[in-house]
Amino acid sequence: MMELAAGKEIYSWPGEPYPLGATVKEQGVNFSLYSKDATRVTLHLFDSPDAEAPLLSFELDPVHHKRGHYWFLFVANIGHGQVYAFQVAGPWKPRSGLRFDKDKVLIDPYSQAICFGENYDRNRAIGHGSNIDACMKSIVVNQHAFDWQGTLSPHHSLTDTVIYEMHVGGFTKHSSSGVEESKRGTFAGIIEKIPYLKSLGVTAVELMPVQQFDIQDAPDGRKNYWGYSPINFFAIHADYSVEKEPLAAINEFKTLVRELHKAGIEVILDVVFNHTAEGDECGPTFCFKGLQNGTYYLLNKSNGKYANYSGCGNTCNANHSVLRRMIIDALHFWVTEMRVDGFRFDLASVLARDSQGHPMKEPPLLWSIDSDPILSSTKIIAEAWDAAGLYQVGSFIGDRWNEWNGKYRDDIRAFWRGDNGYVSRFASRILGSPDIYCSHRHSPHRSVNFISAHDGFTLNDLVSYSEKHNHANGENNCDGDNHNMSSNYGVEGPTEISEIDNLRNRQCKNMLATLFLSLGMPMICMGDEVRRTQQGNNNAYCQDNDISWFDWRFVDKHADMHRFVMLLSQIRRAEPTIDWNMHMSLSSVLENVGISWHGMQPHQPDWSEHSHSLALTVNHPITKDELYVICNAYWDPLEFTVPDRDGCDWYLLINTAASSPDDIYTIEQAPKFLRNTILVTGRSMIVMVAKPSET
Repeated sequence: MMELAAGKEIYSWPGEPYPLGATVKEQGVNFSLYSKDATRVTLHLFDSPDAEAPLLSFELDPVHHKRGHYWFLFVANIGHGQVYAFQVAGPWKPRSGLRFDKDKVLIDPYSQAICFGENYDRNRAIGHGSNIDACMKSIVVNQHAFDWQGTLSPHHSLTDTVIYEMHVGGFTKHSSSGVEESKRGTFAGIIEKIPYLKSLGVTAVELMPVQQFDIQDAPDGRKNYWGYSPINFFAIHADYSVEKEPLAAINEFKTLVRELHKAGIEVILDVVFNHTAEGDECGPTFCFKGLQNGTYYLLNKSNGKYANYSGCGNTCNANHSVLRRMIIDALHFWVTEMRVDGFRFDLASVLARDSQGHPMKEPPLLWSIDSDPILSSTKIIAEAWDAAGLYQVGSFIGDRWNEWNGKYRDDIRAFWRGDNGYVSRFASRILGSPDIYCSHRHSPHRSVNFISAHDGFTLNDLVSYSEKHNHANGENNCDGDNHNMSSNYGVEGPTEISEIDNLRNRQCKNMLATLFLSLGMPMICMGDEVRRTQQGNNNAYCQDNDISWFDWRFVDKHADMHRFVMLLSQIRRAEPTIDWNMHMSLSSVLENVGISWHGMQPHQPDWSEHSHSLALTVNHPITKDELYVICNAYWDPLEFTVPDRDGCDWYLLINTAASSPDDIYTIEQAPKFLRNTILVTGRSMIVMVAKPSET
């Protein structure tokens, strides 16, 4: 692995504090590490990831190898592929926020590759005692030239963006994927499925975490599958490469980005800067805890314990100057070196908290990301809440931030379930939530609309289970959200009763059609287009098995749903959503897009508490087409009078109550609707388009 000229002696000199991390130079490698209160730093060089003892060790003294708060050393005649790690001595004063442990082996926080030997044991990093024979290690990386073959980012506008949230491993791990066995669950496996993504009309994939995480960070007997527990912010998760090797993973990831760009698909990374895999005071010491604990984590000043706004044991001190710089450096790395197109920030509201945990009006990190020139062409998406109750949907800081719209998810679910009092909220959600965003002078494209995501029920399970079923997680079904706004429609879980299954299928189509026709950026979750199930598990973070994987047999089993989503994408492209001026008031927006609201009779909408249906017509300012949309969430059929249009006839685009292929048509193939009334099946949706009458 290590590049080392034969017969050359490895020796050192003081080096330089910048840049941070391990930097390959002509004569060797410069190492630089931040630690304000350390008293001694030791650099270990190993001859392999499996080595249980270092090949060479260098002790850094504060006189020659420290400037300010930075420790540094230059080691000659080593290079790309060199395995290394640190041991750092200093005060053990947990109540004061100092948790130095001279016996623990630490990775470099700026590592671009991390390796786990055969003897790696997470538990050995917990408590006192040496773990040098069972530790993870860093690897020196010299980013060699990569052949991008002239590809550039597609740079899709927000208006044209359709996001597909997916898990790198779960997308192709199932034996039914048709992917070569060695490539299943890898970046290379995704490449083989690019034609499938294209057929769905996807313009961006949002990859669940690809930063290196610890699969042992899970309940006993299980694996960390989702990866929302990073070890550091720069390294690629090696298990997603064909070779399961850290350096190979770098080029394999770049190849995936290149091939997706060739297909016109952007790459958005789900990044976790709100907490790390080190957990609370009972967790392991991998890196940050043993370098400068109080710099990297929010701590209770009275007892030194960890603040837990993330729900994962610790909370990153993201607005500290050192960590803030590291996060910006990491984002720059992923954009400039790995060429990704954007980021979704997990629990982004954590990043708005100060060192005391208080929400800040002007959080430096979030404004830095918003205004950074290197990041200026990327998409930045906030999960605008945290695990401690801070909820900022509609009020998240910045000019460029887009937001996962949790209110869209909840209100669309509630309306189609038939809950009382949701008609007006449903109307607002399909307009891009102007009640949320226009008061802050934001465009509706700030809203990332979604029905389901990795966290919670899949779309199929949303209409198949009334309660979560997380027993396989080993936490007595106590984990996961209890507020799912779901329904089983008569039977809990799978059923062979056709009436119930047909209703479930219709409800899936209702919500997907709503999603694709709403203003804002639509995001669909992996497999929802073919009714992927997790057997009622709404928190499958530790299920690296059939519960979480994409079962490709569903593409044929639910071919009608697959076709429905493909044609929804075509209709959305044919009828692009409106990119109105972000400063328009709600009344100006409604006037600009020519919306009229209807009930069962034209121009007579029912906004009452007990109403369960709504209709609207919209004149598209770009295509000049007029759409008529009926949403009947009532459980019985309702008869609607179709608005008259002089010189035009109505053509039926979508009827979710009809069987495939009559459930959806292209605009060109839509059949003429010849009556002036239509009986709309309970819990179904109708969409028509007006075309000039034939003379």
